[in-house]
Amino acid sequence: MSKTIVITSGKGGVGKTTSAINLGAAINHFGGDVIIIDGNLSTPNIGIHLGAPEVPITLNQVLSKKEDLFEAVYEHESGLKIIPSSLSIKELKKTKPEEIKNFKKEFENLAEYVIIDCAAGLGNEALSTIEMADELIIITNPEMPAITDALKTIKIAEELKKPVMGTIITRVRKNNSEMKPETVKEMLEVPILGMIPEDEDIQKSLNKKDAIIHTHPKSKSARAYKEIAAKITGVEYNSDKDKETLMEKIYKKLGIKK
Repeated sequence: MSKTIVITSGKGGVGKTTSAINLGAAINHFGGDVIIIDGNLSTPNIGIHLGAPEVPITLNQVLSKKEDLFEAVYEHESGLKIIPSSLSIKELKKTKPEEIKNFKKEFENLAEYVIIDCAAGLGNEALSTIEMADELIIITNPEMPAITDALKTIKIAEELKKPVMGTIITRVRKNNSEMKPETVKEMLEVPILGMIPEDEDIQKSLNKKDAIIHTHPKSKSARAYKEIAAKITGVEYNSDKDKETLMEKIYKKLGIKK
């Protein structure tokens, strides 16, 4: 049975799209059948992140009933499937965001795990995507503005009777200025699925237009996303066995590829 997981956040810039891509890539890494859908129609980034900024057929054309859904599915070399949205302002103006919730069954026919990158905030576009979720994952940072907006998102989810699987805290530095995990959990009252460290390898993966799961599989961030994916899929994963060796770290520092 397929499951639709909507990746959302109360505010932009917290790592929502990066988390959607890497969570999908991590589930795919463990053998899961995954499709990532760019439900952020206003400012779509899935295609950009995965090296397919411009494609012949996008989600916008499907929602406008101009093209068949299957024609908008593209497969990454890893086996991960994606449906990008259009970067065109012209296409955006023709698209009705509320139509996306009418395609839930069709999306679930495409893969076992349907991961939808939601628009940031709590406007009509985001709410239309949230309404089609089987479960939500909230992305936030360990700082008060982001946590406050995450809390608003959780309250909206409760009103819509949409279960929140938990939250992923990104850009974790573990310094004295950021909020502690126990404080975040107490405020949000949902499980913390994982904590993604501040990691320069994430920026490197963005530059390479691929998921960090693929470009830097032994990095701290990649292992953190794999741990979350393992929880969701119920597979066993020992991140300690996936760490870089001393020599790999040395080669990395020297910029030597092995």
